[in-house]
Amino acid sequence: MNNLVSINNLVKYFDLGRGQRVHAVDNVTLDIGEQEIVGLVGESGSGKSTLGKTLLGLHDKPAGTVSFKGDQLPGKYRAADFQKYAPHMQMIFQDPYSSLNPRMTVGEIVGEGLRLHSDQSTAQVRDSVAEWLTRVGLEPDHMSRYPHEFSGGQRQRIGIARALILQPEFVVCDEPISALDVSVQAQVINLLDELKHSLGLTLLFIAHDLSMVRYVSDRMAVMYLGSIVEVGRADEVFFTPRHPYTKILVGSNPEPDPNLERQRASTTIEGEIPSPVNIPAGCRFANRCPKVMDQCRTQTPELLPLTEVAGETAPRHVACHLYAG
Repeated sequence: MNNLVSINNLVKYFDLGRGQRVHAVDNVTLDIGEQEIVGLVGESGSGKSTLGKTLLGLHDKPAGTVSFKGDQLPGKYRAADFQKYAPHMQMIFQDPYSSLNPRMTVGEIVGEGLRLHSDQSTAQVRDSVAEWLTRVGLEPDHMSRYPHEFSGGQRQRIGIARALILQPEFVVCDEPISALDVSVQAQVINLLDELKHSLGLTLLFIAHDLSMVRYVSDRMAVMYLGSIVEVGRADEVFFTPRHPYTKILVGSNPEPDPNLERQRASTTIEGEIPSPVNIPAGCRFANRCPKVMDQCRTQTPELLPLTEVAGETAPRHVACHLYAG
C-alpha cells in the first residue's frame, strides 16, 4: 500500500509567554496509506484534534514534516497553499453547531468550496450542491435554509457535504459524531462508510469511542499527552492491547450487555494527567501506569515494532519499556 500522508517527527506547541509552552503534539510519526482509515483515540487533551488541524495547515508546524503524495507541505500556510491543497485535503469538524456560519444559507455553505476552487458557473455550483445534499440524505430545497433550522445530525450531514463536494483524497474527521445522539451517530458512520467506498477516500478518524473506531478503522493509533504510544490493526489493538494505557482505555469502554457491565471490575486510571506545559522526564504515562519501572521515570520509550506475534496480520508499534529489546 502506498502512503498518501506521511507524518515525520511532527511537533506543535503553543507559546504561553515567559518561556512556557503547551506541548500539544510532540514528535509524532505516522503513515496513512491510500484509501485507508486510521482511527486516532485518546483522552481529551491528548492532542488528537491539534494533530488533525496541523496536518491540514490550520496550525503552523514548528518542527517535523507532513507529506502528501510525496509532496512536503509548508510549515506555515499562505493563502496560495490553502488554494493548492484545499481541493485535496478537507476536514469534518467536531461541533455541527459552531462549524457552520449562521449567516450563510446551506447552499452558500456547501457550495463555497466550488466557488473558490473551481471554474463552475453559478448554475453548475447549484446543481452540484443539490446533488450532494441528496447524497448525504438531505433535500435539494434545503439549500435555501439556514443552519439553525436543522437538527444536529442534519447539520453534521451539511458539514460532510461541504467537506466532500470538492471530492478530496484525504479527510480528517475530528470527532464527527461526539455531539450527536446515539441513533444519529450510526447514521453518520454508515454514511461515511458508504462515501469512503464510493469515493475511495482516505480518512483520519478522531474519536473517543474505541468500539466505534474499531468498527470504522483499518488501523488504530493511541495518543497520550501529545505522543503516540501504540499503533496497529484496529481489531488487534482493541482485542489484544499492548501498552498499559491502551489496556486501560479498552477496559473503560462500556460493555453492550448491561449485566456484564455491572459485573466487571473498575478500570479507572489512577493519578493525574501531567501538565502539557511541564512534560515530565521519561515515559509520560509513568505516574499513572500500574506497571511502572525505574527506567520509565528517566528514559523516554521509543515507538518501536514488536517482535512477531502469532495471528497478527500487520506490525504492531508500541512505545513502552516493557517491550524494549
